[in-house]
Amino acid sequence: MVFWVFGYGSLVWNPGFDYDDKMIGYIKNYRRVFDLACIDHRGTPEDPARTCTLEYKEGAVCWGAVYCVKGGEEKERLAMAYLENRECEYDQKTTVEFFKEGETSEATLSGVIVYCILLVNSFTSTPDKESNKYYLGPAPLEDMAKQIATATGPCGNNRDYIFLLEKAMFDIGHEDDMVIELANEVRKVLGNTGLGIIPKESSSNRLTGPSHKPKSPHKLLHLPEAIAMDT
Repeated sequence: MVFWVFGYGSLVWNPGFDYDDKMIGYIKNYRRVFDLACIDHRGTPEDPARTCTLEYKEGAVCWGAVYCVKGGEEKERLAMAYLENRECEYDQKTTVEFFKEGETSEATLSGVIVYCILLVNSFTSTPDKESNKYYLGPAPLEDMAKQIATATGPCGNNRDYIFLLEKAMFDIGHEDDMVIELANEVRKVLGNTGLGIIPKESSSNRLTGPSHKPKSPHKLLHLPEAIAMDT
């Protein structure tokens, strides 16, 4: 048995599970946005953090890393159990095509797993916040930066998330303009490095802290216009 999972948020720098292969590349027709509420990792129910989602957008690409797990049923089971626990805020998972760096015409892999919350109207990316309680939706850059600068949870603070993601994208050679813009706005809010800012050129800390509470396994669906989530 072999499975592949695509990471575009914290999985890029901290997969957290035993994997056999890793490739840098991208998926098509999705873009990274910071519209997901995180209430038990880098935020709380009272003060939620903002973390990554993938929003469907025709013609967009989202760079990240894909991980392969193979070598036996038990190894695959342990990796999947870890991911199900870590991504427990997301009630679905879907599959996407992955394009390795340097390849543009044909997908390198198909059936790559991405964790997600569904939209009622995925074509226009209009969320139903009653169905998707973790979906915050878009906000002005300044408001998102203030939220990210101040939110903290059992596994760390929200600002480290954006700075670590900024560095991870730089390290793989595919910086995200939205991540850079938001990270710089967070730096403005914080005002000085004495408040725990992680500069662009440094930060290699791994995520630490308690795991998410377990949840029943996600149902696998093929939903090419879903919004996908990765904490």
